[in-house]
Amino acid sequence: FSAPTEVLDAESLKETPETGVNIHGLFLMGCGWHLATKQLKESEKDVLYEAMPVLWLEPIDNADLDKRIIERNLYLCPIYKTSERKGVLGTTGHSTNFVKYFHLEQPEDDPSQWTTRGVAMLCMLDD
Repeated sequence: FSAPTEVLDAESLKETPETGVNIHGLFLMGCGWHLATKQLKESEKDVLYEAMPVLWLEPIDNADLDKRIIERNLYLCPIYKTSERKGVLGTTGHSTNFVKYFHLEQPEDDPSQWTTRGVAMLCMLDD
């Protein structure tokens, strides 16, 4: 399970989490990020990518995961290594460019609108 923090710069973190791990350096493509509410938002005009805050990855039981996704109406945001979003199809059924899904808060009734817009996170930018 993943949860965004309010910290944009990893250097600003004062302590490590008791469980899980913090990661940083990801970029959001296709929408924006509201730092105060920790939710997806509409993109600002002419902004293609937005740096994500530090993310906390928490190990949880898979049985709890589906329940959290439904209860909190989370968007399953794919993360890719590059913006091409393609690669060799692996035995898992996913592209070799696909890393994992992040579960992100979003304000809409139907999280599939973010899928329609192609919202994803990237490990690196093209430029």
